[in-house]
Amino acid sequence: MPRPYILAETNWKAVKNTSYDLAILPWGATEAHNYHLPYATDNYEADAIAIEAARIAWEQGRKVVVLPTVPFGVNTGQSDIPLCLNIYPSTQMAILRDIAEVVSRSGIQKLLVFNSHGGNDFKQIIREVGAQVPDVWISTCFWFRALDGKQYFEQPGDHADETETSLLLHLHPELVLPLTEAGEGKARTSKINALREGWAWAERRWTQVTDDTGVGNPKYATAEKGQRFFEELTQKVGAFLVEIADADTQHLYE
Repeated sequence: MPRPYILAETNWKAVKNTSYDLAILPWGATEAHNYHLPYATDNYEADAIAIEAARIAWEQGRKVVVLPTVPFGVNTGQSDIPLCLNIYPSTQMAILRDIAEVVSRSGIQKLLVFNSHGGNDFKQIIREVGAQVPDVWISTCFWFRALDGKQYFEQPGDHADETETSLLLHLHPELVLPLTEAGEGKARTSKINALREGWAWAERRWTQVTDDTGVGNPKYATAEKGQRFFEELTQKVGAFLVEIADADTQHLYE
């Protein structure tokens, strides 16, 4: 049976009779993830987490709909890695504006950009698109920061690490190479103090930071860790979707 909270599965008969509270736009990337994970890791994660969280919200009576995942992200720092599929922030803004206009014409007043890639940064884009499509309230979240990884993993990192490897072992084990094939995910740190301390920023040139494209050691990853993390993460994200669906965007502050 088609799941009514997934646009790609549902149909016009269902859509025309549904007044949606919230549209969810998962946004990932297609890029190298160490030696052992698929290029579409961020997209598989975005799909699975958004869909399960939407199921939780739908079963609590909220009319949410998950749009198809955008599979291309900002990968300017990986331009020398073959087939890391980059789109520029200006392209992202154009895509988001177009989708926001469709959401608006469909009578949906809330749109969540569900981010699954660290190179994507939607804040300034949302400021501009929000001004251009003012009848749609747009928010964003990055699921990677929703939970404290140290409560679930021995050595959490930030790319193709124990976290992502555990998730993929749970979600798509058939796409994960044996961990004996994985690199160690060692990352070099900047020589500039302010960048190390985090109060200054510059884009990382990925091949200067890591030899295997990973940041974080995946060797302690297990499917069991991934399942526990996925279940608790989607419960938290599902509660967030319920909050957004219920929110009066004209009276958000106490």
